[in-house]
Amino acid sequence: MRDEASTTTTTTTPATTTPTTAKASTTTAATGATTAAAASAPLPPVRFWPVRDLTGVEFDPDLAALMREGPVTRIRLPNGEGWAWLVSRHEDVRTVTNDPRFSRRAVVGSDVTRLAPHFIPVDGAVGFEDPPDHTRLRRAVAPAFTTRGVERLRWRAQAMLDELVDGVLRDGPPADLVARVLAPFPLAVVCELMGVPAADRPAMHEWTSLILSSAEGAERSERARNAMCDYFAGQLAERRGTGGEDVVALLSAAVAGGEITEAEAVGLALLIQIGGEAVTNNTGNMAYILLTRPDLMDRLCRDPGVRATAVDELLRWIPHRNGVGLCRIATEDVTVGGREIRRGEAVYVSYLAANRDPDVFADPDGIVLDRSPNPHVAFGYGPHYCVGALLARLETELLFSAMVDRFPGMRLAVPAEELRWRPGALIRGPEGLPVVW
Repeated sequence: MRDEASTTTTTTTPATTTPTTAKASTTTAATGATTAAAASAPLPPVRFWPVRDLTGVEFDPDLAALMREGPVTRIRLPNGEGWAWLVSRHEDVRTVTNDPRFSRRAVVGSDVTRLAPHFIPVDGAVGFEDPPDHTRLRRAVAPAFTTRGVERLRWRAQAMLDELVDGVLRDGPPADLVARVLAPFPLAVVCELMGVPAADRPAMHEWTSLILSSAEGAERSERARNAMCDYFAGQLAERRGTGGEDVVALLSAAVAGGEITEAEAVGLALLIQIGGEAVTNNTGNMAYILLTRPDLMDRLCRDPGVRATAVDELLRWIPHRNGVGLCRIATEDVTVGGREIRRGEAVYVSYLAANRDPDVFADPDGIVLDRSPNPHVAFGYGPHYCVGALLARLETELLFSAMVDRFPGMRLAVPAEELRWRPGALIRGPEGLPVVW
């Protein structure tokens, strides 16, 4: 968990100690000149980004074109009003996401240009809060996501995965890897983390699918969101005073202690539950790569020591999202990548583009399983760094090992071009992966 950004104003480049007044004056003058140049530079054109439903692991050609235009461009997305800045260079993405002058909270109530046809944030949702409130909310669930908290789940996660794999092996090929393993496993793990009983997990899966898909329409998404919120509100009330280390127990205790409100607890529970199922599509993309790149699968079989770095490399490389995530609003004028972003303007960052920055990653479009260092931003950066990153990495490593060790010779049962990909999904992934072994 990352809550590094302070609530004070910072510059877009690290401050340096200046031993003399003359040097300080020179630095100030240079900064002023840079800001003035950015302010006087002509604005780049506004490009419409349709964010198409892509198949396989194709990198979005529209995003690639925007990256070629420059590190800071302007876009209009399919829904909402106006235009927004798009920041794509690794250094600039980390600057924007870690600078308190770019606010998530300010987005609420603004009809910014966006991918989703509907914009229905939950009141007090941590994804739309800024420090210090954002820090306060994440603190309520932090114990569940520390190294100790995640490792506490390891044996249970391994047991659940073994049970699923045993069932597949018992039934024999062919099998749909998504339906039999990649979908039920992350759902079971996140529900275990949350404290959701097994009987309620199918409903959780259905609600999450509806909330995350733009293909079902605003009304169905909102009904699903409300149903999940009502469920967690009921669970928080039932669990009050019962104790425990799961997320619902932690949130219930935080509400009872006056640290957060009930609405904030419900919003945080919903975000974590939804985020947990992102592992299904991410690992679906990874499995697809391994099944269509036997050289990579062979390397993982021959060299188990490379699996940890392989997880990070595939996280860096896969097009894990269609389009962009949530935007931010500048609360004052800021210069980023040579462009002046004015107060009140919307800003998106592309983690996908940052992860292909050739100034940071040698051979950015290639998959280098033992790449090190690998400062990817697949889990985000700054205060909104994914709270479940450690858990997602644990699940992915377990799934990797199961695929490689327990299904020797696994391969696709159909031609790759016959696979279908989830339409309208914010997180891209295959609908199914029929395999034989």
